[in-house]
Parts: sequence; structure tokens; C-alpha cells
Amino acid sequence: MDTFSWKKALALGALLTSSQLQTVSAYPRVSIFQFPEQLEQELAQRDADPEAQLNLLYIAENGQVRAHFWETKLVPTVVDGVTQTITVTSQIPFPDETSSTRAVVTKKKAAAKKTSTTISRKAIAPTKKKAAVKKTTRRKKKKTTTTTTTTTTTTRKRPAKTRKKTTTTTTTTTTSTTKKRVPAKSTTKKSSAKPKTTTPVKPNTSATAKPVTTTSQSLTTRRTTSTVTSTITQPPATTDRSVSSSITSLISLTPSANQTASPTVVATSGVRITPDSLFHQTGARQILSVLRSGQKLWLWHLGKSVGAGWSLVVCFGHTMAPVPLDLQISVHSSLETSGEPSSQPFVTSLGTSSSSLSLIDTASTTLPSTSMAPARPTINAANIFAPIGSGAPPSQIPQRSDHPVARLGIKAQSQKLSTNKFYANFFLGNQNQPTWTHPYSLMWAKGQGVAQSWGMSISHIERGQLAYGEGDPAKYFINPIAIQSVILSAQELGNQSVITTDSLTAFSVNVNMQATASSGTLITFPLVQGMGFVTARYSNASPLIQSSVSVLSLVYSGKLNNTNTFKYKAGLGDQTTWLIYVTPDSASYPGNTFTLVNGNNINATSGFTGIIQIAKLPSSTSGSESTYDSTAGVYATSAQISGSTSGTTGTYSLAFSKGGNTARTLLMFALPHHVQSLTSGGNTNIQLQTTTKGLATGILSDAWTLQESLPTDIGFAPWTPEDGSINSVSTTAQQLIVEAASSELTQDINGQTNLNSMYFSGKGLAKFAAIVYATNDLGKNKTLAYTGLQRLQAAFATFVNNKQIYPLVYESAWGGVVSTATYSTGDAGFDFGNTYYNDHHFHYAYFVYTAAVIGYLDPTWLNTTNREWVNTLIRDFGNPANDDPYYPFSRGFDWYHGHSWAKGLFESADGKDQESSSEDSMAAWSVKMWGSISGDVATEGRGALMLAIQARSAQNYYLYTSDNTVQPPRYIGNKVAGILFENKMDHTTYFGANIEYIQGIHMIPLMPFSPFTRTKQFITEEWNTYFSNGRVDSVAGGWRGILYANLAIIDPATAWSFFSNRSFDVGLLDGGASLTWYRAWSAALGGSR
Repeated sequence: MDTFSWKKALALGALLTSSQLQTVSAYPRVSIFQFPEQLEQELAQRDADPEAQLNLLYIAENGQVRAHFWETKLVPTVVDGVTQTITVTSQIPFPDETSSTRAVVTKKKAAAKKTSTTISRKAIAPTKKKAAVKKTTRRKKKKTTTTTTTTTTTTRKRPAKTRKKTTTTTTTTTTSTTKKRVPAKSTTKKSSAKPKTTTPVKPNTSATAKPVTTTSQSLTTRRTTSTVTSTITQPPATTDRSVSSSITSLISLTPSANQTASPTVVATSGVRITPDSLFHQTGARQILSVLRSGQKLWLWHLGKSVGAGWSLVVCFGHTMAPVPLDLQISVHSSLETSGEPSSQPFVTSLGTSSSSLSLIDTASTTLPSTSMAPARPTINAANIFAPIGSGAPPSQIPQRSDHPVARLGIKAQSQKLSTNKFYANFFLGNQNQPTWTHPYSLMWAKGQGVAQSWGMSISHIERGQLAYGEGDPAKYFINPIAIQSVILSAQELGNQSVITTDSLTAFSVNVNMQATASSGTLITFPLVQGMGFVTARYSNASPLIQSSVSVLSLVYSGKLNNTNTFKYKAGLGDQTTWLIYVTPDSASYPGNTFTLVNGNNINATSGFTGIIQIAKLPSSTSGSESTYDSTAGVYATSAQISGSTSGTTGTYSLAFSKGGNTARTLLMFALPHHVQSLTSGGNTNIQLQTTTKGLATGILSDAWTLQESLPTDIGFAPWTPEDGSINSVSTTAQQLIVEAASSELTQDINGQTNLNSMYFSGKGLAKFAAIVYATNDLGKNKTLAYTGLQRLQAAFATFVNNKQIYPLVYESAWGGVVSTATYSTGDAGFDFGNTYYNDHHFHYAYFVYTAAVIGYLDPTWLNTTNREWVNTLIRDFGNPANDDPYYPFSRGFDWYHGHSWAKGLFESADGKDQESSSEDSMAAWSVKMWGSISGDVATEGRGALMLAIQARSAQNYYLYTSDNTVQPPRYIGNKVAGILFENKMDHTTYFGANIEYIQGIHMIPLMPFSPFTRTKQFITEEWNTYFSNGRVDSVAGGWRGILYANLAIIDPATAWSFFSNRSFDVGLLDGGASLTWYRAWSAALGGSR
């Protein structure tokens, strides 16, 4: 790829030689590149016409590849008295190799001459490179095919909020004309005029081409449903599989604004591609096609985004013998927004002053003394996972047994169900979206794909297969899904089959396959995060191993020494090698009879009970096969976590339960942040790429032990790694802090906190908590602080008493405390999807922090009622106990990934995701601080360890310095992940694509933990990339305040100068921030000590 100019080859129609084709990496290879400026100018002429669609045809023949473009124009007209849409298609000429150095599109004068019945543009002859240089005066004649398509659309009106029903009939007529081709070095004068408008014509119904009838498809994103009418152009019917007939299908679509498309292309030769919404930019114009060329399969996509250049995505096929006739591929790049409203993460109005502030009478009122120091130098907790409660939710929180999302196929269990874990797609929606265990992904095939299997498909994606967004750095990167490399199935499975789940824990789940809903389990897949093999437990079944990539070879390697395990090696059409291990329970089962029937199926003797294990053999690691052999036959069934803290060190361990040949040692995969903190050893040389977490390393061990240095001394005060907590500022700073607090404490606290959103209410409470803390500890004005504290306590009591606009409810179907907003409104996305378990750690952390501040300033507040209410929130999003009868263990925080997942009960083609790494850290810090103030050392230690793990995880996966080696080099220039999914990263937000949004969502809130998770090197690089040299001052509203507060970590003097200005514009503060805290923050960090 590095030695050949794909831009030149595709944009200018240059040819690829056979040797160059052989350099193409294993299928599917994905690349994105921009077209040259000259070509973009040519395309821009047509872009001005909203009805014009530009298409690309990419043909491979005899070791050569040529690019062709043509224009499709939709023109409404009247045919036989009926208003119809005429689709006029005409080819656009491009120069051959001899003119490629000029990068100029040469037009022929004749191309501008159009008649009322025929539209034609010059064609490109498939000449070879060398010939193109010599033959400059004469060319062979070539046929130009002009297609005119008539589309009749009938629309029936529906009530509001229903989709239009569209029936489309497409009639295709093909005519041929003959044109001479202009010599390569023609002196024909180039025309700068835009193409003339083409007069639509009636279709020639007497033509020999047969009509193609298509039905429009309903295309949906998670919040938007749209209907796209597709026009399909078929090639001439032929039985020859030569390249001339390799154009198997074409689908052209132009979605309207704010719509995304998810077409299914069905080709005449049986090739089937099911992509999901390529490109999510507003107004994107898309084209998708599949070409079959000998033993090559090519997938390409041409798109034009508003405000961006044309770009091309090409998945390069590799030699397949034979080529699957209906290979399925899906590249899902649309932003799933269900349950993710487009609101910014703060209210836009700060509120007005409710009244003048009446200070408490210190002469008649005894002010409480603050509790113990909010940060201690060491934390000693023997068991950080000690329960914080086991009783029912507080009586003021009512209970109900129903939830809008049904528990699909989940078998009864005593433990409460985890809603935000990696396997949720198996019990949501259609149950056939992927699940990522890393490095593998699994997906119920459900009759889809080449093999049309009903088994469990297994996929592993290499970095070379990533699809990148436009730009440098790339706006996103995506892993292809639904590449069914290996499928573990059984002959008994079919279209009546169902899947169920059981034993759902934080780290594992069993997925069961049944022939029918009433029959017994045939196959159970014990899925554990990081599992070294994909293991299937068969129960008296007829094993069927399948592939939609095509199995080229199956080699029986014999029986492993001293085991009952039989080994096979399968070579696939994408040049990958997969190991298959068969371990029957009975020694009499003929494990050596697995037979390759065809490229899609491997059959075996029926009546099999035992396990079949699958592992991908790394192509570049020697010795990995013998490692796999040494551990085959044993598999992980679940994992148990334990942890402790001692001094400033936190330790946690993962102990894996085993099945199969338990005398053998487990192979499990560790992510980069594990490898960095692993102390128990067992590293192997096996490494496989994960989707969004870099290389996973194989570990031979039944248990892992990992250690982190704890930020024990982070308290409520501003903190730096060099100075620790900073509790004093200059006299000038004290005065300005109190001045700001005196104004802000007159604001209507109830109006800013009793909102219809738990998230915004919590942020409002946390804002005033920071004000009263800063006023007391840094401003040194106790009277003002305790005046504000009384108002804060009263506002907080509204929620403890459950009297807010949308009260909380405990629902027992899944097991958690949720907002009643969706129950009341029917809107699943209300309050960011809180009722569906979205963002609980974000929402509830602000309440926990506020409670910690109140308890610190007034220890008498820590009575049973308040304490239990706060612990209820923690039990919901960060429960330390596995056996809590009311809540699952650690709903949000994923102890394997090292960060939380924010997505709750929403099906997702790209898995769980999280938009804000900083609010994730806010949750861990709030738990630490609540533990410290409430005297619960186990909770304090657990919060401190979570914060330490998050910092390491964030610096690998979310926040990128220039020396980051985990994420793709083409992406780290973004400096932050944007939204991190299990399967992709998208440098955007759910509420907009402004750069201050994307970077800032990983800053908020600026709190004492921020300098711990956000290193000075990272902040400096990010600032210089986006906000230096005065660019920050063009940012509007509260985001500017956020950016300057972030700047305080590396340049406190500039930040202090910004916030200490007596004419400061409060419109530059977001609804969760205060001038009081930002002045205290920037002063303490060094602006005015």
C-alpha cells in the first residue's frame, strides 16, 4: 500500500498490474483517501445540482484495475399523464495514464452535445499502461451504455409519527451507441462550462432489457427512521463469470438531511452485502456497490459530506478460491443516538438572584466543626469490596416490578442483572448484534451470511482492516462487523432456533442455543472477557463448523499428547489460519472425522457431547501455536474479583473459574493497561489486535494480580501531583473568591437544582457544593459558607425525600433505582436515558459528591436517612457486592476495561460506549470522597483504586499524547477519543461536532482529580493543537470557561487572569460551574497563592 499511489490509480483511472494486485493485504483491506483537487473541482460542478448523484465503478480485469465515474440525475417528469421520476445515467470521462501527470479531466466537445433521446459521455478503453503512452492518435471504438430509469412512487399519508409507505417500480432501458475516443494527447480545447441540463426522456419500453422491481426499505438509526427509494441497475444477463459481467449490482441513494441509510444490496450473481449506514455526516451522498472479479471481491463507497471533500472507502478483497457468492460485510459508521438526546451537558441559564442573601447570626448559632480531613495520606482496607448495604431501598423510594425493556431470553437467577455489560446485545432487540470479549467478537448468525447459519459467528479484525473517516487525523475509525470467519453451529439448528442467556455476571455470561423454544440446549457458549479461546459446549448434537469467508483447507493435526483433544487447522480465503480443538467427553467419539464438505461447511459425526474451541493463529508470532496446544481443552467459565489497599498501593485480582480439562492452565488475554500493572506474570508471545484497545497479550495463568499507586491525598481542594492538596491562596484571591460567592449564593438554588433531569439537578447541586466548600476552606469565610450550606441542605433534601419533579423508583425487573421520567413521558431518551440505565454513574456522582461536601462541613448531617439515600445511589451504579439482592455488582465500571460504560438497555451494532472519560472519573472520585467523609474505608479505598485504574485506562484509550502506541497513528492526532465504543471511535459528541464540545466533554467537571487523569503533557499538546494563539477566545458560552479552567492545570497564571477579572462575563460559565470555584481553582494551582 505504501509503495503505490491509490489516489492516482483510482482518481485518474490508472491501471494496476498483476504484481501490484498481489500486494493487496488480506480481505477485507480498508483504506480512505481524498481525491486530487483538480478532480474535486470537476465533481464540484455537479455538486451544485442537488438532484445529481455521482457514482464510481471500479473494475478489475486480467490483473488490471480501472476507475469509471458516471452521473445519475433524478428528474421529475410526466409520462403518460403520470408524474414520475426519470433517472438519467451518463458516463463521465477521465484521462488515461498519459495525461495523469496533469491531473486534469479532459473533456471532449462532443460530450456536451446531447439529444433529446440519448445521453452519452466518452468512455474509457481498457488499454494497458505502456500502450497508453505510445498510441496517441487512434483508439478503438467503445460502446457507451446509457441507462434511463423510470421510477413510479405512490405515497399514502399516515397519522403523525408514522413512516410513509413507498412502493417503487423501476424499469431499466439500455441502449448502445458508438463513440470515438479522443487521443490521449488531443489538442481539443478543454471546456470550463458546467454540464448542460439534460432533457429527460420517456423510457423505451420496447427495449430488450427486462425490468427490475425493487421494494423500498425502511432504514433506521436508533432515533431516526427514514425511507430511501433505491434504483438498481443490473448488468446484461450472462452465464460467463468474466470481468465484463462482474458488475453484480449497484444501489444509488441520496438520503435527505439528517437521515442515514442502511441499504442491502442483492446482486444477480448472489453476492449480498449488508452495510450499516456508511458515513453519518448530515447530507452525505452515498454509493455502494459490489464487484466480483475472478477470485477478487471489491467493496467500495464514494461519499460527499457537507463542508468536506469527496472521499473513497475501498475494502480490498483477497484471493478466494472459490469466492463466496454472497459474502456479507457490514461497516457501521453511523452515530447511534437512541437514548442519547442532543442536549449539551449543562443547562444554558445560570438563573437569577432569588433575593438578597441573609447571613446566619453567628452570635446565636453554633457553627458545626468540619469532620475529619477530607484526604488522608494512606488508605488501609483489607477488602474494598465489602458490602455497603443489603437492605431494601429507602421507604421514600417506591417499588415497581415492570420496566419498558423486557428481559428477552434471560433465565432466572438470584443475582441482579447487569444492564451495562458487554453481552447486553444477546438479550436486547433482535439478539443478533455483536458482543466483544476481546480480542474476539461473537454474533448470532441467525440465518444471515454466506453460510446462512444459525450458529454463533466468530470474528477477529486486524488493524489493516479498519475503515477510517475523512481527514488527518481521521474523524473516526471502525472495525467491520459480521465477517463470519468461523461459525460454531449444529445440524439441528435452523429457523426455529432461539438463544437464551444464563449466569449473567460482571465478567461473563452463558449463551445457549436451542433448536426450538421448547427443546433442550444444544450448545452453550461460556463467554468471559479476555477468553483465550471461543469455546462451545455441545450436548448430544451434530457439530457443524461453518464460514462465510470460505475454508480453503482443513488439516487434521492429530491428537494432543496426554489428552483427549483433537486438533485441526483451517485455512480461510482471507489467508488467516484458525485452530480448531475438539475435546469429546467420551473417548469413543471419533474426533478425527471432521470433514470439509465445501468452502462453507465442516461436518462431523452426530451425537457429540464435549467442547469445541476456536483460536486465531497470529500471522507474525512464532511459537504461538505450541502455546495454544498447551492450554487447549480448558476454558474460563467466569471470574471473581477481590481487592485491597495498603498505604498508597491498591491491589486487585481476577481469579478465573475453569471448565474442561481443569488440570491445564488458562490462556486469557490482557489489555494494554493490564499488562502495564500486572504483577503475577504469565505473559506469552501471543498478541492479537482488539477493536479499540490496542494489542491484547495472551497470559497463561488462572489468576491475575494487578497493582496501582493510589491518589490517596486527593481531597476536595485543588490538587497537583507535585504539591498534593492545596488549601491556601493569597489574600487577594480570598477576597475575590468571597466576592464571587456573595453574588452566586443569592441565585435561586431551587430553580437550578429541582429540574426534570437527575443529571442537570445533580450538576446544579454540585455547583453550589463547590461554592460553599471554596468559600469555607479557601475563601476562609465561614459565615458566608454556612449560610450557603443551609440552602444547599434544603435543596438536597428535596431529593432525599423523593419530591423532585420526576421522583426515583426502584424497579425490580432489572434491579435498580431509575428516574420515573420515561414511565411518565414514554420517551426512552428522556434525561439522557436514565430510566433505561444510561449514564447512572454520571448522574448520581454529582449527588454523591454534594453529599460528601455537606457531610464534611456538617458531620451532624450524616444521619441514617441521608447516609442510606446516598448509599442507595452508590449501590445502583457502583455496588461492591456480588450477592446484593437488590442491585448488580458494579453496573457502570468495567473492571476488565478499566473504565465505565454509559450505555444501558439499548441494542447497539457497535456495543457499549462512553462519551465522557472525565465524568467517569468524577464518579470514582465521588465514591472515594463519600467513603472518606462517611468513615467507610473500604468505599474510600475502592474509589481511590477505581480512580487510579481510570487514569491509566484513560491515558491509553481516551487521552492521547503524541507517544501513544495503543491507538491507530491516524487517530491519535485528535488528542481525545470522542465517543469510545467497543467497536469504533468517533471524534464527535452526541450533541454536536464543535471542537470545544469534543475536547471539553473529556474535561468536565474540572475538579481535584483532573490533574491526576489529565497529564500536563497531554493538556499542553491538546491546547497547542486546538486552542492556543487566541483561538480559545473565539469559543462561545460556558465552553470557554471550561477551557480556561482546564488551562489552569498547565498555565494557572493565564487562567487566574481570566477568572479574576472584575468585569468577568458570567455568560462564559456553564450551568454546572461557578466563578467562585474557578477562582479558587486557578488561584490554588498557582495563579495566586
